[in-house]
Amino acid sequence: MDVVASARAWIAGDPDAQTRAELEALIAADDHAELAERMAGSLEFGTAGLRGAVAAGSNRMNRAVVIRTTRGLADYLLGRFPDSEQPVVVGGDARPSTPRFVRDTVAVLAAAGIPVRFFADPTPTPLIAYAARRLEALAAVAVTASHNPPADNGYKVYDANAAQIVPPVDADIASAIAAAGPAKTVPRLRSAMDDGEIAIPVPSDLFDRYLAEVEAVRAVPPGSAPRPSIVHTPIHGVGGRFVVQALAGAGYHEVVAVADQFEPDGRFPTVAFPNPEEPGALDHALALAGEVGADVILANDPDTDRLAVALRFGGVWRPLTGNQVGVLLADYVLEHTAVEAPIVINSIVSSPMLADIAAAHRAGFAQALTGFKWIWNAALDLQAAGAGRFVFGYEEALGYCVGPVVRDKDGIGAAVAFADLMTWAAADGVTVWDRLAGLYRRHGLWVSVPHNLVRPGTEGGAEIAAAMERLAAAPPERLGDHEVVGVTDYRRGADERPRYLPATSLVALDLGAAGRVLVRPSGTEPKLKIYVDLRAEVAPGDDVWQREAQQRAAASAIGDETAATLGLV
Repeated sequence: MDVVASARAWIAGDPDAQTRAELEALIAADDHAELAERMAGSLEFGTAGLRGAVAAGSNRMNRAVVIRTTRGLADYLLGRFPDSEQPVVVGGDARPSTPRFVRDTVAVLAAAGIPVRFFADPTPTPLIAYAARRLEALAAVAVTASHNPPADNGYKVYDANAAQIVPPVDADIASAIAAAGPAKTVPRLRSAMDDGEIAIPVPSDLFDRYLAEVEAVRAVPPGSAPRPSIVHTPIHGVGGRFVVQALAGAGYHEVVAVADQFEPDGRFPTVAFPNPEEPGALDHALALAGEVGADVILANDPDTDRLAVALRFGGVWRPLTGNQVGVLLADYVLEHTAVEAPIVINSIVSSPMLADIAAAHRAGFAQALTGFKWIWNAALDLQAAGAGRFVFGYEEALGYCVGPVVRDKDGIGAAVAFADLMTWAAADGVTVWDRLAGLYRRHGLWVSVPHNLVRPGTEGGAEIAAAMERLAAAPPERLGDHEVVGVTDYRRGADERPRYLPATSLVALDLGAAGRVLVRPSGTEPKLKIYVDLRAEVAPGDDVWQREAQQRAAASAIGDETAATLGLV
């Protein structure tokens, strides 16, 4: 491929002077390596939409890519819903490039004659998803890179069922994008967000409607139970005022915000990486919680669809894992639900412990492919088949959904639910740690330890793909003290599984009663992910937390061994 010729062709079709100049500078500098990274194909449109670094070129996030993508989306919608007058909802986070991308998205849709309802200000992704359902939209677009580094942005698409798109919709939209032509030729109604005709803001009471629906699915704790004191941080994201208002409406008024992280700021100046799972991301919240004597830290990621929780444990603060929060909330929701045939769902890489909890509550259980797009499509399929009603879903990467309010993960509703769980525990005279220990004693002590191998760039992607091929072709016979008793390659056999477990790059190593190891490439980041889930029984006299530490060490060692087997260390 002649990367210079490709760059010049892209420049000719790019309507943005800044990104044109960026590519021209690379050509002038003879930086062929960087040009190859920028122009090696196009940023792939998949079931997560688009996500990548904001920069010039076909393989980066920029105005030209957003404009062409939106034209493809518009053409797809016009072909699928030719006579519809329903809108497309558009909103985004607080990253520096987001307002421009939102404006271009609205301008292209409006020029195509598609009505738009847009969020004028930075908005949590769950509210964009909620608006898609509440306004019966044909689709929704959330311009966000979630918890990715500051240099990134993304473009996330919801289908007409208000859940994220899944195949074959993603491929159909991708085909329409490929046919869209250069961005400079795509019609745009530049005044669309200002003239109040085809594009208008979402209703001003939308968040109030959302709060009313969250309240309707709550199990309101006894008024006499003590409410926890809360430290909250949105980590410079868009959720601060929304989460505080939701907690106040639920009766949690003792909420102290991390002041220097509360206002939206897409530069994320106080953290190295705006993901609450990453080391250091909660340092400011931990310091404040120590000062004010808080009972719990609740943290959201920048677009507020995830929730992290930290609690005091033996005099120190300890974060809960996504699986721990997930099983605690699942047990709590099932304990209090009034639904006759409840269904709970988690992603395939989340803890198998949820199956045992569901069985104990006589609830339905399913696992779906990674991502809430699959969790919610599984929920809709099971509900349509008469299997029951969805009440809770989660994925181990800090994503939770309580009830039918939002057809995606929702860090606002989850924050309210966790505060309620703490209040109910206090009413029963126990702590959250007591509840978790009780689950371990009843259902087995499951530990889940992730292991991420970062391999950026085109070369890194090839390394990851080769490692997956080696694992499927020659899996290990043993890992740690456990025999590998079975191997499932999820790239095959999709016709024998539900549609929410389609073919995907995932290999599962079955360790029998001891647990499992799953290996897959990340769908949104340049990583190979290893998930180790180990199970142990807890004898009556055992110290649960000592046993947990032992299991965690064993799981970590298995993760290291698996990485070595893959040849990536």
